[in-house]
Amino acid sequence: MSHDHAHGTANRRRLAIALVIVGVFFVVEVVGAILSGSLALLADAGHMVSDVIGLTVALVASAIAARPATDRHTFGFQRAEVLGALANGVLLTVVAVSVAVEGVRRLVWPGEAEVVALPMLAVAGAGLAANVAALLVLRGGDRESLGMRGAALEVLGDLIGSVVAIAAALVILATGFVPADAIASLVIAALIVPRALVLLRDVVRVLTESAPRETSVAEIRAHLESTEGVIAVHDVHVWAITSGSPVFSAHVVVDAELFAAGDTGALLERLGACLTDHFDVAHSTFQLEPADHAEREPHTHR
Repeated sequence: MSHDHAHGTANRRRLAIALVIVGVFFVVEVVGAILSGSLALLADAGHMVSDVIGLTVALVASAIAARPATDRHTFGFQRAEVLGALANGVLLTVVAVSVAVEGVRRLVWPGEAEVVALPMLAVAGAGLAANVAALLVLRGGDRESLGMRGAALEVLGDLIGSVVAIAAALVILATGFVPADAIASLVIAALIVPRALVLLRDVVRVLTESAPRETSVAEIRAHLESTEGVIAVHDVHVWAITSGSPVFSAHVVVDAELFAAGDTGALLERLGACLTDHFDVAHSTFQLEPADHAEREPHTHR
């Protein structure tokens, strides 16, 4: 638990630093978008405000997730990080759709849109530096929680968006082709959507209590059934409270002699160690039962 607490504290520190970096630059980018008339910069600023909200949600969710379990919330509040990631995924999708609609509008009805490429280039370049700094701060934590992964994905999207905005500014400077700005905004929107969908997919996997993607239920069952004294394993359930926190439960049919000898405690230790050492499952629950009891159970599944 102290290990988890240390990771949680480190993640909150990362999120807070990244939030300051992104928040300060959001203001710079909005001013730059207004001065240059660039939709690509405005799209990136819109994405950046979603970063500010997303990082804030992730920071609050991380703090809530660190609260201890209670009699009513027996698994604690770790799912708060998953709900924060859900909010981030939805927010990313809304930003992408809004930017795409405005980009198409500017291409179809360009009107008198004017883009001043030099300030656009300067702001986009500064944005790239800020996003690199924020991403370096978040690096490492994105492998430990969905909330951190969502935050890192948003900052990565901003980084790519800054690169695209720089490219558009260079095209306008070199050729005077102003629609490059609207095209860049569409590219940014197209880059946001897949990342949002991947994040939402991972959130849905946790909320529907599906087996973690990297977990093979068949492999775990076979491993447990190879343990001395185990006859069969059924009613296997594997799910995750949040990313990196898999939970396992199963009914284990045990040799009657093991019950008679009073060796069930030692067997439970072997089964628990098997899951912890080979499958990185720290929280497991086993119901040990003799063969005749298993035969009388009306509804069992593999």
